[in-house]
Amino acid sequence: MQDTIRINAKDTVAVALKPIPEGTHLTGPGFDVVTVTEIPQGHKFAIRPMKAGEEVIKYGFRIGYATKDILPGEWVHVHNVKTALGEVLSYTYHPTGKDLAPTEDAWFLGYRRKDGRTGVRNELWIIPTVGCVNSIVQAVEKRAGYLIRGTVEDVVAFTHPYGCSQMGDDQDNTRKILADLVNHPNAGGVLVMGLGCENSNIEELKKYIGEYDPNRVKFLVCQDVEDEQEEALKLLEELAEYAGSFVREKTPASELVIGMKCGGSDGLSGITANPVVGAFSDLLISKGGTTILTEVPEMFGAETLLMDRCADEALFEKTVDLINDFKEYFTSHNQTIYENPSPGNKKGGISTLEDKSLGCTQKSGSALVKGVLAYAEPVKTKGLNLLSAPGNDLVAATACAASGAQIVLFTTGRGTPFASPVPTLKISSNSRLAGNKANWIDFNAGRLVEEMSMEELSLDLFRLVLDVASGRKVKAEEAGFHDMAIFKQGVTL
Repeated sequence: MQDTIRINAKDTVAVALKPIPEGTHLTGPGFDVVTVTEIPQGHKFAIRPMKAGEEVIKYGFRIGYATKDILPGEWVHVHNVKTALGEVLSYTYHPTGKDLAPTEDAWFLGYRRKDGRTGVRNELWIIPTVGCVNSIVQAVEKRAGYLIRGTVEDVVAFTHPYGCSQMGDDQDNTRKILADLVNHPNAGGVLVMGLGCENSNIEELKKYIGEYDPNRVKFLVCQDVEDEQEEALKLLEELAEYAGSFVREKTPASELVIGMKCGGSDGLSGITANPVVGAFSDLLISKGGTTILTEVPEMFGAETLLMDRCADEALFEKTVDLINDFKEYFTSHNQTIYENPSPGNKKGGISTLEDKSLGCTQKSGSALVKGVLAYAEPVKTKGLNLLSAPGNDLVAATACAASGAQIVLFTTGRGTPFASPVPTLKISSNSRLAGNKANWIDFNAGRLVEEMSMEELSLDLFRLVLDVASGRKVKAEEAGFHDMAIFKQGVTL
């Protein structure tokens, strides 16, 4: 295993791939230094002198400015570098890139739905219209375990605290997310449970659901029946009979929609895990598939890389709006745009938002941007799509699922046990995490700096995704975890 990596020939820093003691002689492409301080794993060190105010370069791009003179071999982090980001910006379209060349077909075993879409799971979902019935749907979920048989793989209740006392766009987004889940192809049958007096009641929600198959989607208003749990179980039995008629069948990988998200990142995330996911994304898109990149605040500082890869100027303008609208969301709440890296990010070696964003956007690979989606908007275009959602792990992963992702790939350098409404495959940036948290981590991308090439590792990940799409459970599913979170943006009455 190599000790350090200089990611780009333009970089003024390199990254330690393992802890490096003070006084260590380090050489690499374009540098020969002796460390003047200890360098933690995943952290940066200077490979040449930098003056106060000078740009610090990583990934070939500026990640901030030096706040003081920095010596070669010195640790470069929050104590001597600061963000260079400002407020809302104007942008110019400089198109780069081209469509990926097609590659040979790949296949998985999926559930073909009557609307033509494909699910990778055949579950019964219970969707509450309002948080008031959360305890009821959880009780029904527990009692309905006997329905997990044949090709019915699970019964899952997705609780949330919303659906009432919301206003305007905030309430509208809740309804959209719930309707997206009702229509999701991973659900073989759906029971929508309402209270009866909420703003987002069942009749209101039906306007967002649109046309539906009454054999697949059923509704229950708890205030209208004597024993809501018994009535719910009767409806779930009918749904189980319907869902049980579906069997897995050979399906082209072009039917896959995969969400891409990172969280609990470290200094290796942008070197191992995120680039591996980017290579996976390119591979899936070359086979006609679709990927969704989200967490807009973690595009700040790297947004022009995505803008210039937009397939046309109309998409470029939508991406500009995507970025600037989110910046205005921050400023409208009197929050700074650039204060994003979490304590865990900083401990892992990420110093500024640009540092985080340039690593985050590695998940997009090299494909052209073919779609730009509003929050809760279903994906319509094959290829790489950008989705408006915040960086919060649960909210962003739920947004990917709501837009149509059947699986979410989640890269991490720190580790997390959370799940989402769809199988959430955890990818570690380093082997230590993969070994220490084997009950959380599904795939170790840390091998990229140890034993495997990018081509080998991305193909290995692609095969794993096909296996998961064909029924293999990810670690969070094995633990019985299913989470859902809606983006709360407005006033609560």
